[in-house]
Amino acid sequence: MRAFSILMFVLSLVSPETAASANAQAAAKPLDVYFVDVEGGQATLIVSPSGESLLIDTGWPGFEGRDAGRIQAAMKQAGVARIDYLLVTHFHTDHVGGVAALAAKVPVGTFIDHGVTVENTADATYTAYLEARKRGKYLQVKPGDTIPVAGLKVTVVSSAGETIRSPLAGTASPNPLCADYKPQPDDASENARSVGVVIAYGAFRMVDLGDLTWNKEHDLACPSNLIGPVDLYLTTHHGNQQSGPAVLVHALKPRVAVMNNGTKKGGSPSAWRIVRDSPGLEDLWQLHASAEGGREANSADQFIANLDEATAHPIKVSAKQDGSFTVTNGRTGMTKTYQAQGGARR
Repeated sequence: MRAFSILMFVLSLVSPETAASANAQAAAKPLDVYFVDVEGGQATLIVSPSGESLLIDTGWPGFEGRDAGRIQAAMKQAGVARIDYLLVTHFHTDHVGGVAALAAKVPVGTFIDHGVTVENTADATYTAYLEARKRGKYLQVKPGDTIPVAGLKVTVVSSAGETIRSPLAGTASPNPLCADYKPQPDDASENARSVGVVIAYGAFRMVDLGDLTWNKEHDLACPSNLIGPVDLYLTTHHGNQQSGPAVLVHALKPRVAVMNNGTKKGGSPSAWRIVRDSPGLEDLWQLHASAEGGREANSADQFIANLDEATAHPIKVSAKQDGSFTVTNGRTGMTKTYQAQGGARR
């Protein structure tokens, strides 16, 4: 009771004007997203306006802790000293490989995944992840769940081979692209079990589906687009031709796409063209120039963070609540602003 009285006294000293100013300052802070270069794997650091952090995947193991070090560099730039939530989309080496090295260097609050791997449970990288996971809290997620990052709405749309069955916005219109959809062979691997999320900050929305594959992505788009339009699309599966069907990508109508490819991993010309041709797309950014893409299937150099394998520059996105956002090329420092579009796309 005494502690409560002291708290009330302290709060009484804060004027309404001061409280309003503090709230305004908090609202003015952006959502920051760092697409870390892990040479064709994934490591995406998300820092909410509240200061809480969500890391999606950790890149590769080995290379003397290279990818964990690159994530730490992004954390330093973002001003965070811990990972509040670490989401492993699936248990392939280029996504879960850096967990053990990172968790040995920085505190991790909660580990998130889809459950037990469907591949090799004795794999050294997987067992190292399970050991690291014991040091924090653990959350196994299913479609429709939310990840409680303060200041954001993070909704799970796929997990363990299942997808959401109801639209995120409450209603969804039939997707006319479904009539031309051509399925690929079913995928029984970890890719198809990827945890996919939609992250919303006010009017701004981005989607990350890990390495979800073609037929599972179809289930998010047909007969209706259950996700709705997004501002930012992280290309599924590094721009691999096993993922990213037009039936989903074109229904999402992203304003900007970021491809987390490597020089020789991902960046398939066919996948690149599907993204480039998406209705309303303003720009396609790439972590690396794709060797396979050549001159015809790569963005202009100003939209590519790394032109070779000798550098490791990130791409940073900063978003405001009104839906406007900026994208910055870590190699050149070039920043491009994308203005808010209000409710026209919702």
